[in-house]
Amino acid sequence: MQYHAFIIKYAEIGLKGKNRYLFEDALVKQLKRVLAKCDGDFFISKVAGRVYIEAEDFDFDETVEAIQTVFGVTGICPAVTIKRDNENHLPDLDGTARAVIDFIAGVYPDKNKTFKVKCRRVDKSYPLDSMEMAAALGGKILDAYPEMKVDVHDPEILINVEIREKLNIFSEVIPGPGGMPIGTAGKAMLLLSGGIDSPVAGYMIAKRGVDIEAVYFNAPPYTSEKAKQKVVDLAKVISKYTGSVKLHVINFTDIQMYIYETCPHDELTIIMRRYMMRIADILANKSGCMGLVTGESIGQVASQTMPSLMCTGEVVQDMPVYRPLIAFDKQDIVDISLKIDAYETSILPYEDCCTIFVAKHPVTKPRADVIRRHEELLAEKIDELVQTAIDTDEIIEL
Repeated sequence: MQYHAFIIKYAEIGLKGKNRYLFEDALVKQLKRVLAKCDGDFFISKVAGRVYIEAEDFDFDETVEAIQTVFGVTGICPAVTIKRDNENHLPDLDGTARAVIDFIAGVYPDKNKTFKVKCRRVDKSYPLDSMEMAAALGGKILDAYPEMKVDVHDPEILINVEIREKLNIFSEVIPGPGGMPIGTAGKAMLLLSGGIDSPVAGYMIAKRGVDIEAVYFNAPPYTSEKAKQKVVDLAKVISKYTGSVKLHVINFTDIQMYIYETCPHDELTIIMRRYMMRIADILANKSGCMGLVTGESIGQVASQTMPSLMCTGEVVQDMPVYRPLIAFDKQDIVDISLKIDAYETSILPYEDCCTIFVAKHPVTKPRADVIRRHEELLAEKIDELVQTAIDTDEIIEL
């Protein structure tokens, strides 16, 4: 069957009332972005609660795969659509039946199946109502294909026929990613490491319509160029869904070494994380972000106990810290990492700065007042080192 259209379904967007058109426009923009990279000619339109993609000379699998990266899409319906004629008329019952019968012939070579016809008559000028039309079409299908049987409760094939501004015929709904279109909810700064969690956190926050920038803390020569490339590749995974990611690469070596030489070793991870958060906060403000995003999950490691999260979060005072994975089990996170094709990159054996400088016995219940007192030991050089790290920020556009 050579489909020539896709009907795009959405969910939450339909609840946006008078602002719905803004979300629909953002959805159309993202669809145009991904389809521009596909072979074929595509025309996208939105009419009365439907988004249509008309397509010519296209690769079906490539096109569906691209659409499945667009947040806001809940269903992709490969369809045959028939426009009105010059007198603004849609096909009559016989014409509609011929179109449905041809559709079945093209999509289902094996006709030994049960089916149900579901009609939706949005255009009330059509002479038959939805129930009458479904019954009439079902009879004509049985005349054309006697081996098919009707099953209104659990059919193998559900044939949808919509009478709208055009005649739509479809039977399959391919799942989309859901969520909200990118660009409808502001921008946030993702603290991106080479692990499993942070790319998933970036994906999850982007799914709510948030534009993503990212910051990676590099520690050469203790971390290799391959470790940096691993993070770049993970940012590319996120960009498949967001369209683009600006990645800030911060040289964190001097800061880490100064903390390592000056502060109690059981507090190394907490204090290093606090300075990462401070630097990310500065970059986020410069970029017009509305929050920081981390891949933290309660209790997963010593630096993610609730006292530890309080200590690291308190240094960010002018914007929220979003932790979309906060209550996820590790397997939940791994499942999403696999789904978005990040897992194989995340498990590559190139360590980042957090794992190299981790303490043997890290504190799990840090007290913020004690941590602040020990940070005072850094007063001589830490501000200068932070400023140097920000001034030497390497920006990679993905």
